[in-house]
This record gives sequence, C-alpha cells and structure tokens, in this order.
Amino acid sequence: MHSVDRRRTARLLLARMEPDDYGDLLAMHRDERVMSTLGGVRSDAQTRDFLEMTLAHWERYGFGIWTVRDPATQRFTGRGGPHRVTIDGREEVEIGYALMPEFWGRGLATELARESVAVAFTVLALPELICFTLAGNHASRRVMEKVGFRYERDIMWAGEPHVLHRQTATAWRSQPPD
Repeated sequence: MHSVDRRRTARLLLARMEPDDYGDLLAMHRDERVMSTLGGVRSDAQTRDFLEMTLAHWERYGFGIWTVRDPATQRFTGRGGPHRVTIDGREEVEIGYALMPEFWGRGLATELARESVAVAFTVLALPELICFTLAGNHASRRVMEKVGFRYERDIMWAGEPHVLHRQTATAWRSQPPD
C-alpha cells in the first residue's frame, strides 16, 4: 500500500477512501451542523457523486481525501486530507477537513490538518498548499493558523465569500516543531 493510503496519528486513523465508506459519508452529508459550512446538506446522489470523485482523484493522483476513524473503535470521525481543486482558474492542492459534531472541540481537526500538511510536503513533495473556508468560520480559520497557513485573500467559492490561506513548504520547514 502506498505510504499515503493509510496514516496514523496519536488519535486518528486515516485511510484511503473506499466505496464502503458511502454510509458514513451519507450520515455526514445529511448532518446540518457539519454541512452548514460545506455547502449545505447533500442528497444521496450528491454523496455518491462526491465519493466517486474522491475515488477517481485517488486513482489519478495517488493521494486524496481520507476517511478518518478512531483507531481504538474504528468509529467514523470525519474526512479530510490533501486534494486538488481549481481556484480562479489555477490548480491548487487544498488541505480539507470535516469532522462529525461529536468530535468537535478536541483538537482533532488540527491533528488531521497537521498530518495532511506533513504528508503533502514530505511524502508528496508539494511546493505549497491552500486552505479556505467561509469568512465567518472562525473555528476552521483557527485550525489553518495553528498549522501554519497565512491569510492570502478573499475568494468566492460556490457562490459564497471565503477566505483563502496559503502555506509553502519552505515556510513549513522553517517552523519550530511542536
């Protein structure tokens, strides 16, 4: 298995998304609290499309969004990881993260984002990364800042105002370790 297919952090198990993850994604995509910052609740068909796009991304690029689980219980915690997006006509690699509400407020999004950044810069050897969120999503903005992203500019994404943050491999390597 490729070194990015499966990762382990102190409190998270990250695994390449698989077709069997559909049920967990469906539960996430139906949760209004989670989806309030991710474009709104998704239908079964939209969730299936998301899963198919994620699987195709893994096949094409050799990395992508992981399914996130509790290592002890295998309970679905969320999803996230590095994946390609196009912003204003430019292809970028975004670090995404989304957790089920019962896992909020524990630092797990930061742990997921930190591992995603480390994989992107060390294993994938990418030169830079972006993160973006709704302008008013202060919790997500705090995660970005904790892992070294810096505000770059405002953007429109899916018809909503977002803030885009960027981090370079050079800046990441110069940060003191935790």
